[in-house]
Amino acid sequence: MLRIYNTDVKTDSFDTLKKIKKGCWIDLVNPNQEDINFLTDSLDVDTSFISYLLDDEEQPRIDYDDENDIKMIIIDVPIREKKKNVSRITTIPLAILVIKDSYIVTVSLEEVPLLKDFKQQKVKEFYSYKKTRFIIQILYRTASLYLRYLRKLNREIEKAEEKMLKATSNRDLAHLLSVEKSLVYMTTSLKSNEVVLERILKGNVIDLYEEDNDLLEDAIIENKQGIEMANLYREILSSTADSFATIISNNLNTIMKFLAGITIVISIPTMVASFMGMNVPLGPIMEMPYAFLILLGISVVLSLVVAFILKKKNML
Repeated sequence: MLRIYNTDVKTDSFDTLKKIKKGCWIDLVNPNQEDINFLTDSLDVDTSFISYLLDDEEQPRIDYDDENDIKMIIIDVPIREKKKNVSRITTIPLAILVIKDSYIVTVSLEEVPLLKDFKQQKVKEFYSYKKTRFIIQILYRTASLYLRYLRKLNREIEKAEEKMLKATSNRDLAHLLSVEKSLVYMTTSLKSNEVVLERILKGNVIDLYEEDNDLLEDAIIENKQGIEMANLYREILSSTADSFATIISNNLNTIMKFLAGITIVISIPTMVASFMGMNVPLGPIMEMPYAFLILLGISVVLSLVVAFILKKKNML
């Protein structure tokens, strides 16, 4: 899917266009070959350069194509996905291209949530023709989005801790492992993004203006904070998961111990009834009119005595 957005230089009105013009923003989301051909023909660039960006394993980096006059920044952005009824946070690459110093092109395999704010004009001082500001705003909001997702993961860890004492299911442990996997993805991506941000700060990738430096430095600070938070949460989660596994095992042992005790108590009336039911003479008790009630009482008394002993031994 290819969409073209443009901010009018005179009126600052933000519109969707059908044709590419200077200063516009071109957003490619999982584009087909027709979209790629339209873009490359309109901007007179090599088709292969766009095509190889459609790889979900692309690593954050900065690259150049002097022949086509393209500067490329690739970063990892966080998204929430759901597989087999398990929700987790993962990352996908987002490529930001500056073509011929006149066009901004974003390329991704999926719709990137943070770009929706730009499309819906929810970002202050966003203008498609201010390329440097636009790129830095994307970088800053990406770092902020990581922090937001990390706080959500922290709340999930806290909820898991509240359920921990009652946990008996592997499903609870599997949820923690899903959270841990999300943290691994985010930590790796944040560290890779940090390298990209530091290179941009040096000023040899895109032209940095004085008013944009503060925003870029804020993005770097947010990214560093994200790395520290992710590492901290991973340590907490690792400890929580170990405790979780131990508690699940202990809870299951407690249940098995209780069931074993109940089995012993219940087996006593069965044993008494089995002895009394044998085809052998039992003496005077057989002639008594209340023999059944007497045997039942004996069974109950013995069961209560055994139950009391087991309770004192913490087996019930």
